[in-house]
Amino acid sequence: MPRPHIGLNAQLLCLDQTYRGAGINAYIYHLLRQLGGVDSPYRYTAFLSEPRFVEPRLALRYSSWSARHPLARIAWEQLALPALLRRAGAQLLHAMAFVGPLVQVCPCVVTVYDLSFLRYPEAFRPFNRWYLSCFTTLTARRARRVIAISESTKRDVVQRLGVPEERVDVVYCGVDPEFRPLPEKDVAQFRRQHGLPDHFVLFLGTLEPRKNVATLIAAYAEWRKCQPDLPQLVLAGGKGWYYAHAFTRVQELGLADRVVFPGYLPADELPWWYNAAELFVYPSRFEGFGLPVLEAMASGTPVITSNSSSLPEVAGDAGRLVAPDDALELAATMQEVWQCKEVRRELAAKGVARAARFSWQRTAQGTVESYARALSAA
Repeated sequence: MPRPHIGLNAQLLCLDQTYRGAGINAYIYHLLRQLGGVDSPYRYTAFLSEPRFVEPRLALRYSSWSARHPLARIAWEQLALPALLRRAGAQLLHAMAFVGPLVQVCPCVVTVYDLSFLRYPEAFRPFNRWYLSCFTTLTARRARRVIAISESTKRDVVQRLGVPEERVDVVYCGVDPEFRPLPEKDVAQFRRQHGLPDHFVLFLGTLEPRKNVATLIAAYAEWRKCQPDLPQLVLAGGKGWYYAHAFTRVQELGLADRVVFPGYLPADELPWWYNAAELFVYPSRFEGFGLPVLEAMASGTPVITSNSSSLPEVAGDAGRLVAPDDALELAATMQEVWQCKEVRRELAAKGVARAARFSWQRTAQGTVESYARALSAA
């Protein structure tokens, strides 16, 4: 008996060393890699526009439609994909990023990462906001199964999109084995090569209001009042919506000599940056999952993060949790953790142990279980 055939919409996959290589892209890349190797009763065809991606255990169908241009990608998604699925004989589609085609030639499973376009609509261009809001809602309601990457996202899908709770599966993201504690001698050499101080606090994420960088800067200024010789603050990441406010705030608070903006960091350097930092602070207001927190913990770096959205699910008891908009609490927590080497050592050990619970193989296994539920549903 032939194995059921599943089509994978991986059109967003991009192997460029740019901001496009993070977040959703990481999920798609690692899931494709693992689906090829996981013990599965299914066969897969991935539809993508990234010619550099090769996975011999999957059937790959490359498209000439560029994923870099939203309108072209939407046109491919809505017009070309149904015909490709029909031609391939797919019995189930996994829409790997929010939206499936209006014309359904087979049942659908959809992954929803977060509903930031509903919670923070001002951060999206009007057309993108409208498309994601309308088509994600429609896709999720029609899908046999919805995969949410956290319990927090599942609650939003149920409450804001009106999807029955029993049709939503929580499948956590994983962490690449590259994120691990590295030899101190090699880390020290990395610091010298990049002109980094021996001790610094790291934030890594897109510079935009949702990531709450302004509160981190304010907390750092409060910390400096109590400890003038505090370590440098490194705010790493690409420039997002309203990014200039972070630079302006640093100038206003007289922190230009203590705060560094290295810009976007290439993916292959990230394990080194996490290892080079003595403390990772991520006070984001809202995350579908919070992959940087997991990567930092896996690297053995003590973590302070927010007690909001999905972040407590990721950090557990391995990170210090603070209210995202309380600069004084964040300042006090940074000072406490920084001043006690034993606390940092304990958080680092707990972080490595907690991160070991998350793997992309488990993500793939949970995804295959969701496929099974979808195919068995009436």
